Amino acid sequence: MSAVEALASLAQEALGQEGEVVMSFWRRLVRGEDPGALFRALLLVFVGVPALLAAARWLRAWVGKKYSPQQGMVAAKVLLYPGLLLILISVLHQLQFSLAPLLGAAGIVGIAVGFASQTSVSNVISGFFLIAEKPFEVDDVIQVGDTVGRVLSIDTLSVKLRTFDNRFVRIPNETIVKSQVTTITRFPIRRLDLNIGVAYKEDIGRVRALLLEVAHQDPLALMEPQPVVLFDAYGDSALELRLTVWAKRENFLTLKNSLLESVKARFDEAGIEIPFPHRTLYSGASSDPFPVRVVTQPPTGDADSPESITEAPADPPPDESEPGVGSS
Repeated sequence: MSAVEALASLAQEALGQEGEVVMSFWRRLVRGEDPGALFRALLLVFVGVPALLAAARWLRAWVGKKYSPQQGMVAAKVLLYPGLLLILISVLHQLQFSLAPLLGAAGIVGIAVGFASQTSVSNVISGFFLIAEKPFEVDDVIQVGDTVGRVLSIDTLSVKLRTFDNRFVRIPNETIVKSQVTTITRFPIRRLDLNIGVAYKEDIGRVRALLLEVAHQDPLALMEPQPVVLFDAYGDSALELRLTVWAKRENFLTLKNSLLESVKARFDEAGIEIPFPHRTLYSGASSDPFPVRVVTQPPTGDADSPESITEAPADPPPDESEPGVGSS
């Protein structure tokens, strides 16, 4: 008995009656008695699968263009996964495989897998909630915790993001359902807030007029709602103002950069000071500054020695009793 016949005998004993049917078919197939079955199975694989993938891509593009990219992805998956399952069943049927034992085994395996993958099941259910509720869609920019990125896909188990520094982030659906999610691009316009500080000596009305002029001259700034300048607070070193401007969401970053550059240029032209932190020391009185004495160091001697540091002579105060002193 050859090795092939021995393996066939072992497989037949293991599979019983169903195995006898399968092994009989394979013997005829090897002998060339039933080439049509193999041809039909290969035709289903090499023609049916590419046709199904092309149909899924077309459906995704059509639904995404007519409705939304997310609905296009869902429609493509609804067509693709059942289609692949149907092709697999057809191929097994052409190859004389009985599905009854496979379905029974699949049921037992499914129960075991269900107990072992409770987290995955939770992610699947959460994915259905995300698809139905639609708090965000594909191509939206969202923030989950400290992660900000553009949505690439909303899948059965997770949501895929691409951050602005081109990193790929996968977040499980259950985590998104349980977390606070901010959809940054939910609405067509966004408000830009610029915090600007000017010196205490500046005229607030003049600064406000200049900031509004800069906002009105920027073509990316929307005039409805109108730009507003708010006086926020008295800061430690500056008068703190806030310029609020509305923009289309796709122009947000461009407008922010152009406004910051324009404000700096216009402040320089107008002589308006943008202060850095200042500190003033007082000795306890509300008006007298802290006294500072200027000392000089002689060219010779130890620079660290206290004896080598002398106080600079100060100009004597004028003698009021001698009015002629100091006059020419």
